[in-house]
Amino acid sequence: MVPTGDAVARLVRDERARVLASLVRVTGSIDLAEDATQDATVRALETWPRDGVPDNPRAWLVVAAKRRAIDLMRREGRRAGKEAEAVSGPPPDPGPAPDLGPDPDDVVRDDLLRLIFTCCHPALSVEAQVALALRNLGGLTTPEVARALLVPEATMAKRLTRAKRKIAQARIPYRVPPAAELPGRVAAVAATIYLIFNEGYAAGAGDDVVRSSLTGEAIRLARLLAEVMPDDPTALGLLALLVLQDARRDARAGAGGRLVLLADQDRSRWDRDAITEGVTLAGAALRRAPGRPDPYATQAAIAACHALAPTWADTDWDAVVSWYDLLVTLQDTPVVRLNRAVAVAERDGPEAGLALVDALDGLAAYPWWHATRAELLRRLDRPGEAGEAYDRALDLPLSDPQADHLRRRRADLAR
Repeated sequence: MVPTGDAVARLVRDERARVLASLVRVTGSIDLAEDATQDATVRALETWPRDGVPDNPRAWLVVAAKRRAIDLMRREGRRAGKEAEAVSGPPPDPGPAPDLGPDPDDVVRDDLLRLIFTCCHPALSVEAQVALALRNLGGLTTPEVARALLVPEATMAKRLTRAKRKIAQARIPYRVPPAAELPGRVAAVAATIYLIFNEGYAAGAGDDVVRSSLTGEAIRLARLLAEVMPDDPTALGLLALLVLQDARRDARAGAGGRLVLLADQDRSRWDRDAITEGVTLAGAALRRAPGRPDPYATQAAIAACHALAPTWADTDWDAVVSWYDLLVTLQDTPVVRLNRAVAVAERDGPEAGLALVDALDGLAAYPWWHATRAELLRRLDRPGEAGEAYDRALDLPLSDPQADHLRRRRADLAR
């Protein structure tokens, strides 16, 4: 059966990041790798709907991209040779085309994880490290990266351009750092993996509640990171958090692909084996940093409170708020405070939660700040204000299931 164009596009999108990672490693140039990978993906989009998807799509893409990279390198070599010949005579024979394999035996044995470590070079700011890794290795588009990091798209485009320019000017090598340097880069690597997962778990665009290709890839990378750094609380805490969040995946979509929020999920559909693994990992991460817990381990503890509660009403909200109080001391961001406000509203009532939500700054472009206000105003029997808050949320970028959920909540106000 010949696949549809949409199916091919989805498959190519899912494979692109690993193909690009392999090409960056073997060519040593991100620009060359991007050009070659783009050419291979265009060829796949043109030929696969007509001829069928090959048995090993990733291998097909890697071979096509490597051939294109060789062509580009040869072309560049000929151009340089012609320039040299014009100045000083014919150049020497350049010899055979460069060999683009095999893989080196590095500390980090996975191309994508290897390149995430490489993008997270200390010469770049942490913001640039994460943005570059998300764009090139997480496979996110520039608008998706901007949304994940809560900055305007134009700002993100400039940030990515500056990061690439600095890599070229400083001649930052695309290589695996020595083992001794890995701990210094784990924070940016973990942030990248987390944001890849988050874009899949709460996709900001498209018609899927969950982009399983992104969440699955993020969990795979988190497992590799934990294998490379088995005693690191950040690596363990990150894996714990992702496993616990993903345990709810099957219950997050209802009939017709509708979004189902945590309070309304059928908990019998949660993956109990994953919950057991996640709780165990969270405990291990917390024990490795008892004085100052890792932020991911702290978030995993919050996720564990939800995972272990038999119902929404039985959630230990005192414990959840206490964990958020700790998280604010470790990672004081407006989104963390927004999530804490939601927990406070469950424990102390909607009026207390709304006061905290209204006190937050910097979230006017974040749809879930408006949606949270709408829900709390609804519970306070202020439908007019709730409707305005829903409308403001719906004016901002959302995935189709998210927008559908808010439209249905908005329509329920009239009924």
